[in-house]
Amino acid sequence: MSEAEARPSNFIRQIIDKDLADGKHTTVHTRFPPEPNGYLHIGHAKSICLNFGIAQDYQGQCNLRFDDTNPEKENLEYVESIKKDVTWLGFDWSGEVCYSSDYFDKLYEYAIELIQKGLAYVDELTPEQIREYRGTLTEPGKHSPYRDRSVEENLALFEKMRAGEFAEGQACLRAKIDMASSFIVMRDPVLYRVRFAEHHQTGDKWCIYPMYDFTHCISDALEGITHSICTLEFQDNRRLYDWVLDNITIPCHPRQYEFSRLNLEYTVMSKRKLNQLVTEKLVTGWDDPRMPTISGLRRRGFTPSAIREFCKRIGVTKQENMIEYSALESCIRDDLNENAPRAMAVLDPVKLVIENFAAGTVEILTLANHPNKPEMGDREVPFTRELWIEREDFREEANKKYKRLVLGKEVRLRGAYVIKAERIEKDEQGNITTIFCSYDPETLGKNPADGRKVKGVIHWVSAEKGVPAEFRLYERLFTVPNPGAADNFAETINPESLVKVQGYVEPSLVEAKPEFGYQFERMGYFCADNKDSSPQALVFNRTVGLRDSFAKIDEE
Repeated sequence: MSEAEARPSNFIRQIIDKDLADGKHTTVHTRFPPEPNGYLHIGHAKSICLNFGIAQDYQGQCNLRFDDTNPEKENLEYVESIKKDVTWLGFDWSGEVCYSSDYFDKLYEYAIELIQKGLAYVDELTPEQIREYRGTLTEPGKHSPYRDRSVEENLALFEKMRAGEFAEGQACLRAKIDMASSFIVMRDPVLYRVRFAEHHQTGDKWCIYPMYDFTHCISDALEGITHSICTLEFQDNRRLYDWVLDNITIPCHPRQYEFSRLNLEYTVMSKRKLNQLVTEKLVTGWDDPRMPTISGLRRRGFTPSAIREFCKRIGVTKQENMIEYSALESCIRDDLNENAPRAMAVLDPVKLVIENFAAGTVEILTLANHPNKPEMGDREVPFTRELWIEREDFREEANKKYKRLVLGKEVRLRGAYVIKAERIEKDEQGNITTIFCSYDPETLGKNPADGRKVKGVIHWVSAEKGVPAEFRLYERLFTVPNPGAADNFAETINPESLVKVQGYVEPSLVEAKPEFGYQFERMGYFCADNKDSSPQALVFNRTVGLRDSFAKIDEE
């Protein structure tokens, strides 16, 4: 397969191919421009994979640029978390990190140029009046009484804005375009507003800050971006993007292209709603493993390769659609099935005693870390007289379809011996407390000598050598596929999205590295929590089940 054939095709790549073939560009330069006012989520990952992926595939460049024009909502914590997330996903930006604030001096000069051309004016309408004058989708806007000020007056007033002589909301700089435009974004949009706020990069140098639509296109042009790729909600803004660049003296004019944003079932992507989840303590934080944030997915055990594969599978189109949550789960399940070492853990333990196994004896068994990858090696697992098994793996009576342990019948312990349940003990409430068994010492790694068939296999952990652990069983955060459409999305939170249980793991897992994925045999894929787990107090997060537990529910 050629390099071109290996690339995922989409309409943006087709545009780039044509631009290169026509000689419009000789190289490709993209950018990822997050605002540092929150944590990145899976929707941002789609944009990251697209922009950085295109740069990689075309041997071009991709800038990481922080759109930091709103100092009241931004801080360095978000800057650092975003850089960390981009790197973790497997990408590296070209050169130094860029900031829109790097261009504040240039942006101010371009604003002066628009004023000098009679294309911008200082408006003293209040923010409420500006909204009122803007009109509606069915009614045109009307001119501000300050719209026809002279160039000289506007220059003087704009300088006063910069000098801090206007209060916040008392004055702003607006583009002079068309108040009757069918596109509201073109009805004399605000270019600069007054904000007396310290900036995390520029300190208190500025008290006026440029708006996104003015900043973004100019930043693209100054960086030599060839293809400015953003989501569909900025489609109408493209007209303003082009208008600004057409009316200032700038060396190049990038083109903006829009693609559909990621809409994922059983979650929300709105920064406001995600913030509400955190501030109202409906989740434990931005990195709660139920959150769609990169840090949350990472803590849950998602791998960079699984997220990249997910972004590849869903593709890039202009068509808005809702992606099934199972598509994301499928990617991490495929990844971990292929790459995760196996181990044994018991999440709902009941004691099993092998009466004919010598007390105090510890037999060391050797088990493969992966059934299909001998190169992943083996591990040693202690086998003792007393074991833990899953409570659901035993029944006093069962039909023929039940292939686990039944009173009076046999089952194989994973990687060990065939055992037979002989009798049980119960507490006063009738709950089984102990299962007493016998074992066939000739069945380690082989079938019974007399040819009898033992079909069932269950996992286990030594009761004497096993290590206590907490297991956090995560499910989808919401009970409905589109919680964002609910009148009160918080009311659709799944009360069983997190269930904590206590159990045991084989001793090799004491050294489990945070975020490193394991398949706990027959139970699912888990990783040690990157905040709460330690060798002294193990905590494992369930990343995903062995199969899609919601598939049948969704079908019904």
